[in-house]
Amino acid sequence: MLGRLVNEALAERAPEYPWGDTLPLLLRADARVCNLECAISDDGTPWSATRKEFHFRSDSKNVGTLLAAGISLVSLANNHALDFGYEGLADTVDILNRSGIRHAGAGSSLREAEMPAILEVRGIKVGVIAFTDNEPGWEAAPDRPGTLYVPIDLKDARAMRLRELVTKAKRTVDIMVVSAHWGPNWGYAPPQDHVPFAHALVEAGADVVFGHSGHVFRGIEVYKNRPILYCAGNFVDDYAVDLVERNDESFAFVLEAGRDAVSRLRMYPTTINGCQAGRAHGPRGRDIAEKMQGLCAAFETETRWVEELGCLEVVLARPDG
Repeated sequence: MLGRLVNEALAERAPEYPWGDTLPLLLRADARVCNLECAISDDGTPWSATRKEFHFRSDSKNVGTLLAAGISLVSLANNHALDFGYEGLADTVDILNRSGIRHAGAGSSLREAEMPAILEVRGIKVGVIAFTDNEPGWEAAPDRPGTLYVPIDLKDARAMRLRELVTKAKRTVDIMVVSAHWGPNWGYAPPQDHVPFAHALVEAGADVVFGHSGHVFRGIEVYKNRPILYCAGNFVDDYAVDLVERNDESFAFVLEAGRDAVSRLRMYPTTINGCQAGRAHGPRGRDIAEKMQGLCAAFETETRWVEELGCLEVVLARPDG
């Protein structure tokens, strides 16, 4: 989330500032995917068609912050993509396109919102479809801009359509990621209906379910050797910190994949301080990792702490090169 106080900080600081000392870790990866929780625009009017307390927008120049971290692709299917109306969304899409950053989950029509974004990484094709169950009033239609809105109800026609989209996209890519901006802001356990929904996405062809929206991270489930991140938590923002829930704690999630499968997930503990992400080292990092280990254990997911790397690791399958 690069708006509000982060936007103010970027008026005076270098584009790299929000990434802090996580930047070298991010740049070591072959590709980087994130949820973009704001409009990037110098225009637009705060959304007023329905009551909304927070409106997030970052100046158009701050696409430079995404470029500084080499962000390859962003999800726009969330509850802040239209904070500054259809104009703000159109500006965001245009700025991302001109900057070479791919995007999924929102656009000028339902067709655009449904369209998978494709990355080619070392000869491996990675596809991303993004959806949200937030802000139903922003649902894209054939003749209306908006987000790919899907209720978390397997019997809903939109959920059936989502599974069809995933299956179709999987036929053309090696690794299929589904980005899900879903559920409540708080709670360390995923809502009960998220579990069968995530399983259905895997059965439809998803190799990774990348969940977010909540302000705290949730446990990782491994289903049919595929990782389900029910909620990744917060990475960069200006939000007030709940000293019990610790919404300033999360991870950089690093996936390793071959042509046919994701083989490993490494989670590097992070914190947010002064609108800036940072690596959590020493006891703080171990405490964050131990919390995640407990949440993963609820899904019978085996994890191990790798001291020399400072990360928590889940081995999913043998790498296939």
